Amino acid sequence: MSPAGPADQRSKVDSAFGTVLRTLRAERGLSQEALGNASGNGRTYVGQLERGERGATLKTIFALSAVLEVDAAEIVRLVGERVIGEKR
Repeated sequence: MSPAGPADQRSKVDSAFGTVLRTLRAERGLSQEALGNASGNGRTYVGQLERGERGATLKTIFALSAVLEVDAAEIVRLVGERVIGEKR
C-alpha cells in the first residue's frame, strides 16, 4: 500500500473538518443558513464545507469558531483527532 499523497491528505482533512463542523453546528441548534449568515459566509459554502467539498481557510475557521463559540484551536484539535483516527 502506497503512502497517501498531498491530495489524499487534503481530502481527509476536508472531510474531517466537515464532520466536526456539522457536529458543532448541530449541537448548537444552528442551521447551515444561520451559521453561514452569522459567519459572513453563506449556506451553500457551509454545506460544501460540511460535505468536504471545499477546504476552510484560517480566516473561515476563525469566523466559524466565533459564531459556534468554540476556540479555533479546539476545532483544529478535533479535526486532527479525526484525521489520526482515520489513519489507524
